[in-house]
Amino acid sequence: MKALVLAGGKGTRLRPLTHTSAKQLVPVANKPVLYYGLEAIRDAGIRSVGIIVGDTAHEVREVVGDGSKFDLDVTYIHQAAPLGLAHCVLIAREFLADEPFVMYLGDNFLVGGITDLVDAFRAADNDAQILLTRVAEPQFYGVAELGPDGEIIGLEEKPEHPRSDLAIVGVYTFSPAIHEAVRAITPSARGELEITDAVKWLIDNGGRVRSHFVSGYWRDTGRLQDMLECNRIVLEAIEPDVRGTVDGFSEITGRVVIEPGAVIENSVIRGPAVVGAHSKISGSYIGPYTSIAEGCVLEDSEVQYSIVLGESAIRGVSGLTYSLIGRNVEVSKARGVPNTHQLMVGDHSRIQVRA
Repeated sequence: MKALVLAGGKGTRLRPLTHTSAKQLVPVANKPVLYYGLEAIRDAGIRSVGIIVGDTAHEVREVVGDGSKFDLDVTYIHQAAPLGLAHCVLIAREFLADEPFVMYLGDNFLVGGITDLVDAFRAADNDAQILLTRVAEPQFYGVAELGPDGEIIGLEEKPEHPRSDLAIVGVYTFSPAIHEAVRAITPSARGELEITDAVKWLIDNGGRVRSHFVSGYWRDTGRLQDMLECNRIVLEAIEPDVRGTVDGFSEITGRVVIEPGAVIENSVIRGPAVVGAHSKISGSYIGPYTSIAEGCVLEDSEVQYSIVLGESAIRGVSGLTYSLIGRNVEVSKARGVPNTHQLMVGDHSRIQVRA
């Protein structure tokens, strides 16, 4: 069995961060979201992985490499434009050959992995098996309708009036029959080849399409609140591991990871939290559910329930919370009078200031 991992797309909901970085590489607990998916694929016993890449192909190749650090054999497949999930299957035909495969959206986050899904698919004689979970607002997702025996009898993409509360999670298993389906469908109104249309084609043409329910926690990490929630979930499970330098004036409480080369001076860190390698924290407070990446500097600042990416600096700023700070960013306190805010902000940014 092979795997097809989708790591292209524009990541519009995480702009401006994704103007310069792949959304699948935004870190959760200092590890890119994509890594969690690759590890889940490996743990399910799959070794041959094709990764669909687009404009951020260089960055994805740089951090994933040939896959050997995950015990995987990775092949890269370039998609010239984001033309739909079914289009990804279409252009991966040579790689996939006539083997069954898992299709995994690289920005999805699953606690509990996909081993149950893969084992169930291997044991059955299905053309597709779709991973589902119950959600409070199904109108924002692809939605499945089930028959009495768990078979999928209908699919809708973000319906105004959903027929169920069963959202389609971004992990699918397919037999080679899907290749005929993706060739048979036509682009949707938004100009994309939709995987939901291909699955409906299978259903309409007598294919066996079954459901499988998420056994753990799932999030699509396309929005800020989802990234922060995934960060919280992972940090909840970390074990204390202090390998950096902590002076005698600092207080470390709870589950805190301090990576090698990090320096903590006259600061308070209350876990769960992680401080990346070679970061320096001085005179600052890091609160629960915070990830500080490698090479960061925090001076006289307070940060909690946030993600700070590599090589960024925060100086003299208090009350920073529910935030995602990109790479090589500087956040500092304005000096002098009048008491004003000075901003240089890119497109699609979101800033909340308490005046």
